[in-house]
Amino acid sequence: MNDVTPLPVSPAKLPDKVAFHRLELGQIMTIYGRMVAAGEWRDYGISMLRDVAVFSIFRRAAEHPIYRIEKRPKLAAKQQQYAVIGMDGRILKRGSDLRQVLRVLEKKLIRAIE
Repeated sequence: MNDVTPLPVSPAKLPDKVAFHRLELGQIMTIYGRMVAAGEWRDYGISMLRDVAVFSIFRRAAEHPIYRIEKRPKLAAKQQQYAVIGMDGRILKRGSDLRQVLRVLEKKLIRAIE
């Protein structure tokens, strides 16, 4: 008999970190630019971790973020992969379409004119 040991099966290569794609960043930066022009936001930060990518929005650089836009690809099938989270940790909007999720932030731009 021929003794042949099978080669170990390696798991599929997973990305080292989650990142926003160019189109996703374009959508985020569009609303960010409008809010900066309106004087509401001043700074942002991007974190790319193993399970989540986070775009944090700050009123001032030395504060905690007032909003976080998160992308969690592992939740795409269950709870949707995009979420906008407020300063207090509440999920303001969750969905599979980033443009729809970002609409919760556009409502902040609409103000009554007196």
